[in-house]
Order: sequence, then structure tokens, then C-alpha cells
Amino acid sequence: MLRVLTVELRKLNRSLAAALAVAAPGLIAVFTFFNVLRGKAPQPWDMWMIGSLGIWAFFMLPMSVTALTALVAQMEHSPRSWDHLRALPLRRWTLYAAKAVSVFLVVALMSVAVLVLSWTAVRLAVALKPQLDPTGVFETRTYLETVGRMYLAAVLLIAVQLWLALRFSSFVPGLVVGIGGTFFAVVATSARIGVFLPWQMPVNMLASDGWRMHTALGLGLGGGLLALTLALWHLSRREVL
Repeated sequence: MLRVLTVELRKLNRSLAAALAVAAPGLIAVFTFFNVLRGKAPQPWDMWMIGSLGIWAFFMLPMSVTALTALVAQMEHSPRSWDHLRALPLRRWTLYAAKAVSVFLVVALMSVAVLVLSWTAVRLAVALKPQLDPTGVFETRTYLETVGRMYLAAVLLIAVQLWLALRFSSFVPGLVVGIGGTFFAVVATSARIGVFLPWQMPVNMLASDGWRMHTALGLGLGGGLLALTLALWHLSRREVL
């Protein structure tokens, strides 16, 4: 498994995954930078950091997962290398598990990058306008816990998107589901049933309603682990991809 994972990470290093991992959090940082500069009075740190995390969970995380899983799957679908890989003396499930682990690692790095780049963007903006220096305390632990819960709540979303991306040789089904799921998550933000929508579970970590937050976290993590297990079982039994 470790050997397969090492090979998978090398493949990612030679792909556009690194660019995606920087671009998505970077766009949030750029938005934050110019938003701070537009201000006329200093705002609390929570406004900028929780705001950045909200954008990440609300839109950028689902879309980034959609793009990343499609990219990871197409590395094998495009050159039609699945037949070769499945003929190797390896347990088939390790091939898909390695892709899953690599995707989860990249998403984790992107999640942390949102915090780091957002903080950097605020500091750069304040360097240009010192009078806008944020008020209050930078609650590092609070922000890390929040982005951690978002990550755990996104496990189901990641599992579903990766399953679709690996199941179909075309990238279209995964993109359609990802875009559609994000769209309904955006338009149904306040809907009570939205807590059961995988694409809306990460943003529910910012909900003031404790029931909504804990339900989304439990379903996102528990359902995600179950979906991931089923995906590995299903894909490893298929003879043709």
C-alpha cells in the first residue's frame, strides 16, 4: 500500500494538482486582500478569517473536490492505463485506496492553506493601510478547529465525487454531479433539508444551530467512511473501468 501511495503522489506532483491546490485558496486570499483594502475602519479578525472559511466551505471546497477527483481519475482514464494497473500483482483495492488517500491529503493541505493565505492577505493589506489593523485576538485554535470540522464533514462529498470520477471513464458525470450539488447547496442554504446534502455539510460547520452542525458533521464523516468503503469494494470488483 505504501509503495502504491508513493507512486500515486509522484503522479500528482507531475500533474496540475499542485496548481489547483494553490489556486483555490489563493483566490480566496486575493478576495480577502481587496476586501480589507476597501474598508474604512478596522474589523475583528473573526470577520476576515471566518469569512474566508465560509467562502471555502460554501463554494470553493465542493468545486475544488470536483476538479481534483476528475483530475486524479483522468490520469488513468485518459491513457487507458487501468488494464495495466489491474494486471499488476497487487490487491486491486490498494490502487483505489491510494487515489483516495492522495485526494484527502491534497484537500487537507488546501484547507490549511486557506487559513495561512487569508492571514497573509490581511497582513499585506494592513501593511498598505495600517489603520485597518484587525481588532481582537487571532484565535488560531478556533480557526483550526473550524476548518478541521469542515474537512471531516466533507468526507462524504469527497467519497461520492471520487467514486463517480473513478467509475466513469468520462469526466462529465462527476462534473455534472459536482456542479449540480454545489448549485443546490447555494440556492438551498437556509433549507432545513440542506443538512443532508453532502455539498452543504462543510458550510453547516458555521451554523449557529448546534443540531444542524452536529448532524452534518456526523453524516459527513460517518456516511463518508461508509461510502468510501463501498466505493473501494465496488471498484475493485469491476473488470472494466
